[in-house]
Amino acid sequence: MGGYIENSHAVYNIKYHVIWLTKYRYKILHGEIAVKTKELIWQGCEARGATILQGV
Repeated sequence: MGGYIENSHAVYNIKYHVIWLTKYRYKILHGEIAVKTKELIWQGCEARGATILQGV
């Protein structure tokens, strides 16, 4: 069962879909702030063993 996690009571495959959207879709993440935010997200996912499949 590729990609599934099994334990004694369940078999599961959890996926998260995260969307960051500001009110009225203001473009606030640009420049140095965007770079730092991207680095922090990557570090957090790496620390938890999560895989980022696509990022825009």
